[in-house]
Amino acid sequence: MLHFIGFIITGFIVGLFARALKPGDDKMGIMKTTVLGIMGAVFAGWFGRVVGWYGANEGAGLLMSTVGAILALAIYYKVTHGSSRRHFT
Repeated sequence: MLHFIGFIITGFIVGLFARALKPGDDKMGIMKTTVLGIMGAVFAGWFGRVVGWYGANEGAGLLMSTVGAILALAIYYKVTHGSSRRHFT
């Protein structure tokens, strides 16, 4: 149980780092930030195992988790905001 709580807290911290490092206005609540960080950590761990950086029971570090969360944040904004840029004529 404590491992799960630690995973949530780490996900929140990673989500905050990702939101701070990515330029732009990030209006997200605590839950979305936490889910963003958890997704980044899971993606970074999976990618690191595929590439061979991590073993079977190793997790991604804080830096790689933050990179994964920034990637997840970029995908999130691409999906939610789409390419609906205003074109001035």
